[in-house]
Amino acid sequence: MNRTRSSSEIRDASRREIVRALVVGGTATRNDLARSTGLSAATVSNLVTELREAGLIADAGTDNAGTGRPTTVLRIDGRGGSFLGIDVAETYIRAVVFDASLAEIGAADVDLDEAWSSIDRVADALVAAVDEALSRGGRRRDDILGVGLGLPGIVSKDPRRDVPPHGWAAHIRDLESRVRRHLPAPVVTANPLQAVGHSEIWFGTARGRSSAVVVNLGTGVGAGIIVEGRVLRGATSTAGEWGHTVLELDGRTCRCGRRGCVEAYVGVPGIHQTLRDVDAGHALLGLHQRDFVHGLRDSVDDPAVAQTLARTARYLGIALSDIVAVLNPEVLTLTGWTAWALGSSLLPGARAALAERAPEMTAARLDLGVSPVRVNSVATGMAVLAFENHLDSRALARRSRPRPEATVTPDPLPPTLPQTPQPIAG
Repeated sequence: MNRTRSSSEIRDASRREIVRALVVGGTATRNDLARSTGLSAATVSNLVTELREAGLIADAGTDNAGTGRPTTVLRIDGRGGSFLGIDVAETYIRAVVFDASLAEIGAADVDLDEAWSSIDRVADALVAAVDEALSRGGRRRDDILGVGLGLPGIVSKDPRRDVPPHGWAAHIRDLESRVRRHLPAPVVTANPLQAVGHSEIWFGTARGRSSAVVVNLGTGVGAGIIVEGRVLRGATSTAGEWGHTVLELDGRTCRCGRRGCVEAYVGVPGIHQTLRDVDAGHALLGLHQRDFVHGLRDSVDDPAVAQTLARTARYLGIALSDIVAVLNPEVLTLTGWTAWALGSSLLPGARAALAERAPEMTAARLDLGVSPVRVNSVATGMAVLAFENHLDSRALARRSRPRPEATVTPDPLPPTLPQTPQPIAG
């Protein structure tokens, strides 16, 4: 049974709808907002007043069209605050500072490229990326209204915190605990799948759609699942681990320890293995992941590369057919750096395999393509999550209190961190 939402939760959701409409549309009148959100004129008026007082909405002129009195046009005031979105991936860290209109104002990247040999090193890199992004954006830490920290793999909100003390999940938890106090507060965490889902709802192909699936392709793979216009989180906030469903019984070993996972065939290490199966001596096999993917993109006329991409496209289409069979979404979108590089090569074969394998009629009206959101969709989605968190009633109440004038300087990373790098298993 679904829990009935409280009046405060309904008001928070309505506030988010108004802000999203203005961020996406740029400007709107109160009547425009009522039409696009489905909210009553009175509700829109009350919430706009509230958001004005919080410094998030400003006037953008007047609309003199039609008869009667001119109507005030509204916009998000980008000066109303800033948000930080952080994408911690297996091969890189990207930190992006956004203003309140979610326009990017400063960013920094650190290339890890399979260098997760030490949690200490990754923690240092993350804090350094944040400092550089803030500097490039001309923002102080106390200018930041919220931080979204996207972490690879499963980020569980289960209060029991019963993750085993070993393996990838434990390393992610260790990283989070080390860096959290060195980030501007408040911090929200999520996995990349939930982040890309929010990015697509706000800016991509899932806008205005009731059901959609956003498939993130990179070192790992997964799916952001959107049902009734909301990103599905699951009972312990781990929904979307499609990459660890079985594509081939007793197939390749996945880095999660199981065999035959989708990720072992369409993640970058899986594509690497496919090329090795096709041509064990191919020159691209000696490259790091990003260079390897770009090499595939630039060598589509190479017979071994063409065969590798054809096999990968078929693996992808068959794996997507399971998503379609279970969820029957309106839209199926590919995103992530691998999808942007290889999408044009993978889509024809993936569409053919999907049409062949999906149950009758489930894919008949499906829109399958590559996301038009070509900025870092995880960092953007994490900033969206931080913004949405800020828009709840309690956060806005805190915002009304006087803010400190002085810049808050973070403590350095604690000297008690082990000096000897801690190897990461797997």
